[in-house]
Amino acid sequence: MASLKEVKTRINSVKSTRKITSAMKMVASAKLHKAQGAIENMLPYQKKLNKILTNFLSADLPIESPYVQEREVKRVAIVVFSSNTSLCGAFNANVIKMMMQTLGEFRTLGQDNILIFPIGKKVDEAAKRMGFKPQEVSSTLSDKPTYQEAAELAHRLMDMYVAGEVDRVEIIYHHFKSMGVQILLRETYLPIDMTNVVSEEDSMNKEEVEEHEIANDYIIEPNAEELIASLIPTVLSQKIFTAAVDSNASEHAARTLAMQVATDNANELIQDLTKQYNKSRQQAITNELLDIVGGTMK
Repeated sequence: MASLKEVKTRINSVKSTRKITSAMKMVASAKLHKAQGAIENMLPYQKKLNKILTNFLSADLPIESPYVQEREVKRVAIVVFSSNTSLCGAFNANVIKMMMQTLGEFRTLGQDNILIFPIGKKVDEAAKRMGFKPQEVSSTLSDKPTYQEAAELAHRLMDMYVAGEVDRVEIIYHHFKSMGVQILLRETYLPIDMTNVVSEEDSMNKEEVEEHEIANDYIIEPNAEELIASLIPTVLSQKIFTAAVDSNASEHAARTLAMQVATDNANELIQDLTKQYNKSRQQAITNELLDIVGGTMK
């Protein structure tokens, strides 16, 4: 059995750790509140913009865009969103696991034909460990995402796709659903899938569906080509920004939950150690009393 001094030292150590985890939980919770507000305000706009584009592309209009043209995949780009720091549970591990699955699917292309765009230091380090040379991406897009940085990355990917440097672009990120639920998603970014009608239609009633169908008859000014040339880059830039904000909110939610669990575990450990300390101290006192009583009887 450990001595009283060792148990006391361990109790103080766990208490210090509990202070750290509790403070990190409060910081993550405050950041989550801000990030949650940002993503909740962003998602309706993103979904509506994506719906307009999908309906517009699915309408009977003579539209030719390089972003919707599918071709044989010889070179692929993968944009992976993770965090710059640890202590957020299985957040980064799940992202890296899905990235490895995706790389396994494209392994026949060869390592030189797979480009990884890491958003966050953790996935950047993981890609280097696997022998890949990650592409240069702003590290602040993970911690403090801005539309300007997201738009720069989106235009970079679009230029590479139009130039034929890549034939497919995929993104991997966490979608924030609630405090306890973050859904890991893998989506095709380019080419744009014209058959992928917005998922909200599943919850539409009959009247909404009819209104949705009528909305395909657009009056276009000045012409369809100019509108598409402006609309598609806007939607694609917005998609990268939304994914970054979504991932950021998910990271803070995962960290808040992980630090709460760590704090609860510390409380349980302190209770167990305190019981052990009191039991050992009581045993020591009992032994001393027995020694005293035994000495007086002699």
